[in-house]
Amino acid sequence: MNFFSIIDQLAAADADFLGRFDSRRVIFKHFGTAAQRTALAATPLFLGGLFQKAYAGTNADTPVDILNYALTLEYLEADFYAKFAASGLIPAGAPTTTLGKIKQHEDGHVKLLVGTITALGGTPVKAVQFSQSVFDANKTYAALLGIAEVLEDTGVRAYKGRAAELVVGASNGLSASTQASLLTTALQIHSVEARHAAHIRFMRGQTAWVSNTDDVASNAAYTGATPETNTIQSNVDLTTKLASMYSAADVAAAFDEALTPAEVLDKSRAGGLVQ
Repeated sequence: MNFFSIIDQLAAADADFLGRFDSRRVIFKHFGTAAQRTALAATPLFLGGLFQKAYAGTNADTPVDILNYALTLEYLEADFYAKFAASGLIPAGAPTTTLGKIKQHEDGHVKLLVGTITALGGTPVKAVQFSQSVFDANKTYAALLGIAEVLEDTGVRAYKGRAAELVVGASNGLSASTQASLLTTALQIHSVEARHAAHIRFMRGQTAWVSNTDDVASNAAYTGATPETNTIQSNVDLTTKLASMYSAADVAAAFDEALTPAEVLDKSRAGGLVQ
């Protein structure tokens, strides 16, 4: 991805575009070398989050609020995988090994977020549990693997929706180094969730990314104010700007669209899976 080329194209389409980023320059200051800044700018999470922040209003949530939001999702995922592991439904061999490893990751995410929130002087939210009734109603290996896919895909989009808010300059009272550390934590968890999602999709015989040929057309979890079929980023239709290189399907598949907290907690997604 040529980040700076894309920025040039967006600036040409929107005269106010560069001005929208003026208050976001602090993000780049957290990463010391040119190589680090270039690597950060090349990540879809950073790029999408930056676009969203540039065109969004000011968010009043504190870093602790945002981390507790993430912790709620991690609690839900950790409890789901604990129930899945105890169900006796997972085939021996690679599935057991893979899902066991994912469970370990989710438990680790919970521990990391609890520790980070506590270190910031905050209070971790109370743990939530995965709905037992939903679990029992889908008590086959295939059905539960499908739920795992939705959980992981939702987690990826949830982190994309809020990670950039952890870096907002001095207004949250945290030092630049602390903000950089928080952003690093969020990006690390986000990358692991994305790998979980890709591998579970592979286990289900699908593409490793969300696409129109999977569940997008029929599953409400893949809708939202910005659905996963979207080809427009920062008010620019990339199928027009990049038509010579990428199809609409390619463009849609390249971005996991961010979800707002209300969308994540909607009953079609995480809200419908909480006990």
